[in-house]
Amino acid sequence: MVKKLLLLGNPELYKISRPVERHELDTLSEVIMDLHDTMMDFKKQYGAGRAIAAPQIGVKKRLIYMHIDQPVAFLNPVLGDKSREMMQVWDDCMCFPELLVKVERHKTCSISYRDMQWNEQKMQLEGDLSELLQHEYDHLDGILAVSRAVDGQSFALRNQKAFLE
Repeated sequence: MVKKLLLLGNPELYKISRPVERHELDTLSEVIMDLHDTMMDFKKQYGAGRAIAAPQIGVKKRLIYMHIDQPVAFLNPVLGDKSREMMQVWDDCMCFPELLVKVERHKTCSISYRDMQWNEQKMQLEGDLSELLQHEYDHLDGILAVSRAVDGQSFALRNQKAFLE
């Protein structure tokens, strides 16, 4: 079911999410479907949306859902192996759909997590995928891209994207 996205300014977005417990696995399928439906609805409206974190729909759990080639649910993810090399990107977010924010992210990193069968998994990330998962991971800690802006001039409206470097 498509859920209402929490928008910039909502104090719930700044709260730290709780870990997923193994006994909650049965109830997570519905949350994951809600994340999928909400993300696909956003993608239809804005042409963007590859991943979403549970706190964006008000679920305070350490859960990220990504759908690029296939769906992946990241339970209790942990970022690691962060490269010293950084990259600047114009970041967008479903919580402020008309705004872009220039941020710095690690060019590469890894993500360790549990899957829906509670198995430990690890994925190496680079480039766009690295940036994407760092963005979603921040949501689990109550951090929004606007808090990571490079400077005071690192904001633009989505419809001004053609003017951005």
